[in-house]
Amino acid sequence: MDSRAILAELPRLRRYARALVGSREAADDLVQDTLERAWSRVAQWQPGSELRAWLLAIMHNLRIDQMRRPALAVTPLDDEAIELPARATQTDLIELGELETALSCLPEEQRAVLLLVALEDMSYAQVAATLNIPAGTVMSRLARGRERLRAILDARSKPAQLRVVR
Repeated sequence: MDSRAILAELPRLRRYARALVGSREAADDLVQDTLERAWSRVAQWQPGSELRAWLLAIMHNLRIDQMRRPALAVTPLDDEAIELPARATQTDLIELGELETALSCLPEEQRAVLLLVALEDMSYAQVAATLNIPAGTVMSRLARGRERLRAILDARSKPAQLRVVR
């Protein structure tokens, strides 16, 4: 395996990790752990298979392991705000924040499938191979995830009922 091929996948790994865990620091840690595991198990990679799917499968398994472990209380060392990619207008930034919040409300298995299909533009077969689940399960989780995401976003977009108080 060529190290340049792995380096070429870094932007995708970072993007998927950031969407999966939310925080930039946690995403960087997840990418680093993924690369460390990939290098230590490079003999398990089958030449001719898709490198991106193999790396994303490693990342997915590491994320599942993280979720099973109890979380440690961590205090950030700096007050740097999370920078979200944003378009030009303020309403777009608000919508992006609402989408990020809504995604964090989804169950992990639905969020992972939704992000791999929508963000990473992977086919159902690639997602199934990456997550080691049947393609039918991918389609089911994707449909349920989209529906749940739509319901969450619709609930947030309804205007509050205000009453006039005298």
